[in-house]
Amino acid sequence: MAGKRRAGEGTLRLRKDGRWEGRVVIGYDDRGLPKTKNVTAKSKSECLEKLEALKAECGNVTGKARPDMSFGDWLDLWYKTWSKPGLRITTQRCYEDRIYLHILPRIGDIPLNKLTQNDLQQFYAELKRDGRRSRRDLYGPGLSDRMVRSCHTTCRTALEKAKTEGLIPNNPAIGCRLPPKKAREMQVLSHEEMQRFLIQAKENDFYELALLELATGMRRGEICALQWDDLNSKTGELHICRQAIHVAGQLRISKPKTKSSDRTVILPPAVLNVLMEYRQTVDSPWVFPSPVKEGHPLDPQSVYRKLKKVLERAQCKSIRFHDLRHPYVKHTTKKYYLQKQKSQVTITDNLRFLFFSIQRGPAPCTRFRSCFQGTPAPCRSAHRSMRRSGRWLRSAPL
Repeated sequence: MAGKRRAGEGTLRLRKDGRWEGRVVIGYDDRGLPKTKNVTAKSKSECLEKLEALKAECGNVTGKARPDMSFGDWLDLWYKTWSKPGLRITTQRCYEDRIYLHILPRIGDIPLNKLTQNDLQQFYAELKRDGRRSRRDLYGPGLSDRMVRSCHTTCRTALEKAKTEGLIPNNPAIGCRLPPKKAREMQVLSHEEMQRFLIQAKENDFYELALLELATGMRRGEICALQWDDLNSKTGELHICRQAIHVAGQLRISKPKTKSSDRTVILPPAVLNVLMEYRQTVDSPWVFPSPVKEGHPLDPQSVYRKLKKVLERAQCKSIRFHDLRHPYVKHTTKKYYLQKQKSQVTITDNLRFLFFSIQRGPAPCTRFRSCFQGTPAPCRSAHRSMRRSGRWLRSAPL
């Protein structure tokens, strides 16, 4: 029985009509599927000669994928052929930074079929010890654990594809020891901090954006790309269908991050009223237009800088813009409907408290009734009975 032909040599087979057919891969399309050409002949030897001529005519494209090619060449081929077509623009930038700035300069010259687990383990250790290329004075010489793990994921995925293509017998990246995966604790503002934050946001022209973020849990790029046409002023429906991102130093508008990110949310009546009042002061199709470039949306990076300034002036803990989503997203991604329904009440209560507190002015106490009136705050059992009876809900402006 004839042995299997090596990768890149093409295939030979005897057809049902008695002729021999040779087929070779000449490249790949945008989806990563192979494009082939074929030749036919009456005899096997003649078909083999035609196949070799076809490979020479096509420039031996499949010769790129061979076991003795360098790991850097294979990584570049894998990324451009199989990985890049399915990635978002911002994700492509992350992949290219890992591949062309960290992986290729250090282990790109090693032959693909001679790359060992020890080579990869030493590479990860070097990244952790002295792998940072910029801002070393601020963050130190080594890369973070997350970046090291990301480089490993890229190498492992590319080597697994090489194994599938028959270029290597096994994946040397499997079994490598990696830095521990540390979960970053989410920082959430307390009621007092939220109150100070929104009061300070009013002074810094950041109130409407901050309030809308707390009410909807949108991503920073999504809230910057909102247009007035996305808002139904009668029903309070807000359609989130785009985001603002930075690509090569330029601000672009793209589709949301995932399919489920294209969604519609219902704004609380008080938040809708604030936006309608704010709309009278805006002469732009964008809800939050850029103060620098006319006809452009607000830059997501400027939103981050403004957030830090407001937090510092309000004497709140330093958090990310992503952390502002936590009180909303944490409760709206539960598994069961009852949990989601209960969480919506919690969010509404938080906003109701913030609105009422801001209208009455800042208060040092975090207990609901003592913030609203000069009477002592009720005990917990009295507070629960008020919530069940609906008296407290009717007293609030939402």
